[in-house]
Amino acid sequence: MQQNINIKNKRARFEYELLDTYIAGIVLSGTEIKSIRQSKASISESFCEFNDRGELFVINMQIDEYSHGSHFNHRPKAERKLLLNKRELKKLEKEVKTSGLTIIPLKLFLNDRGLAKLQIALARGKKLYDKRETLKDRDNKRNLDRIKKSFNR
Repeated sequence: MQQNINIKNKRARFEYELLDTYIAGIVLSGTEIKSIRQSKASISESFCEFNDRGELFVINMQIDEYSHGSHFNHRPKAERKLLLNKRELKKLEKEVKTSGLTIIPLKLFLNDRGLAKLQIALARGKKLYDKRETLKDRDNKRNLDRIKKSFNR
């Protein structure tokens, strides 16, 4: 009955060098989970930020309004709290403040119990030449696979 919901941030691996990944729960309200189950969410422009109390929030995550919702519908771009262990939160906050790293969401999915989870990563922004090298490596791999395929025939 349950379908596999898997919403990805495709630009994240191109724009950032990923250092460490975590799985975090999300505090959702009302009709947000119903919209996620219909795959009506986007995490492409979103990022994570700590507030003054040391809590982690995802900013700019778009969850469209539920189509059958009434006036109790949620706001599409509200800040949503992420749930992690206290030890993980302190480690992430220390890394962000001292090293100038950022936390970005990679994937929004439903686990086997039907709960929405967000895979986040501690990341460092890539420079322009790193992005060019990534493109060059991808093109070289594609050409090599093409040559291997023609050689096997």
